[in-house]
Amino acid sequence: MNIVVCLKQVPDTNEVKIDPKTGTLIREGVPSIINPDDKNALEESLRLKDEHGAHVTVISMGPPQAEKALREALAMGADEAILVSDRAFAGADTLATSHALAATLKKLDYDVVFAGRQAIDGDTAQVGPEIAEHLNLAQITYVEKVNVIKGGLKVRRAWEDGYEDIEVKTPVLLTAIKELNEPRYMNIKNIFEMFQTKEVKVWNAADIGADIAVLGLKGSPTKVKKSMTKEPKGKGELIQLPAAEAALYAVSKLKENHFI
Repeated sequence: MNIVVCLKQVPDTNEVKIDPKTGTLIREGVPSIINPDDKNALEESLRLKDEHGAHVTVISMGPPQAEKALREALAMGADEAILVSDRAFAGADTLATSHALAATLKKLDYDVVFAGRQAIDGDTAQVGPEIAEHLNLAQITYVEKVNVIKGGLKVRRAWEDGYEDIEVKTPVLLTAIKELNEPRYMNIKNIFEMFQTKEVKVWNAADIGADIAVLGLKGSPTKVKKSMTKEPKGKGELIQLPAAEAALYAVSKLKENHFI
């Protein structure tokens, strides 16, 4: 089984600040991490590797510093890493990003493509499904359980009020949620192998054979007008009353603020 995992390096949202003049993210000095949902996708691919002997390739579109995220994935146990990096990708929205990643996948052999449900710096949940559409792949989103069965996979998809079990043939694209697993740590053996025997391949726009017109800013119909941080919560009110009276008081406050 060949598995490809799409990873994104994102700024740690606990450290994100907004430029008050431009309304854009200040990325300088902000630590970067593997997008959390993508890390769940990686962990599931590594679990399948442990149990079924899969070959795991991780890919990421980003600037040169995104190599760090790919090296972390190798140190967790991935077999191969490809960084898709080119100035032609600059300014890409979800559509342009999905075109670049789909073009990359066309150069690879895969049975399963994993991606995270969404990235914490955009929260659109669009890139995975868009990749599937470009490649005409079956897709299952919000995946919380994966089992290998004869001829394909049995996947549990989460709903707001329950779940759905789906049997699907490969190739297929799956988007992972945090309930799928608990990502492992890097281990010493993989760290040594990553530095001694593994490399992060770098492919540019020409290498993936993508149409320049659909990449980067030119291929991005989305325009961000403004970004902002959430306002901090105000100081809470401490109420010391017997349980029944406290419940009535809480209800009155909810009604007062039109929550109920």
